[in-house]
Amino acid sequence: MNTRLTVNLNDFAKARKFSNETSKFLSEIDVIRGRYVVDGKSALGILTIDLSKPVDVEIHSSDPYEIKRFNDIMGEFV
Repeated sequence: MNTRLTVNLNDFAKARKFSNETSKFLSEIDVIRGRYVVDGKSALGILTIDLSKPVDVEIHSSDPYEIKRFNDIMGEFV
């Protein structure tokens, strides 16, 4: 099951904190900007895309606990 949210990572501190938070998950997390998809756990990958506008974030997991935790943490970046 995939869950997709839109978040705002418009400054370096937010992007760094986002990367630190997503690295704690076992599931794959993608950051999607237009046709580009980067690993949400990679700070370098995140910084290679245009963050001036909101991006979509998607977690690939079937674990309801991990999805709930993802939704709770991503609320900070909305």
